[in-house]
Parts: sequence; structure tokens; C-alpha cells
Amino acid sequence: MTMTDTSPEARAKQDEILRAMSGEQRITLAYEMSMFARDLAREGIRRDHPEWTEAQIARELLRLAFLPAPLPAGLR
Repeated sequence: MTMTDTSPEARAKQDEILRAMSGEQRITLAYEMSMFARDLAREGIRRDHPEWTEAQIARELLRLAFLPAPLPAGLR
């Protein structure tokens, strides 16, 4: 069973809204949500490592997405 904090009524309303959207609107929404999640992750990295350059932050963002285990010290 999946745990959720969304009431059945709210979930039904979400489903209704999504069903009313065109395919293009749903893709746009998914893209915007993905970019928002990426921005949140980037800001978290920046907060944890204020001394890092933008290139280091970008590399860490990619690492977290594709290799979630920490990198060995020599590769950081």
C-alpha cells in the first residue's frame, strides 16, 4: 500500500484536472516540475558547499542523479 498525505477528495480533484489537460500541457507540467526539483537540488548543494564553483555544483547535481554514492576523495 502506498502512503500518501493527500486526501481521497484532493486526489480525485488532481486526477480530474490532469485528465482535462492536453498532452502538451501534461508534458509542460512534468518539465516544469523536473526543473523545479533540479533547482531545489542545486540550491541544496550550493548551501552545503558555498565555496564550490558552478561547475562543481553542476557536476555534483549530475552525480546525484546518476551515481548517488559519494565519489572517492580523489575524484571530487
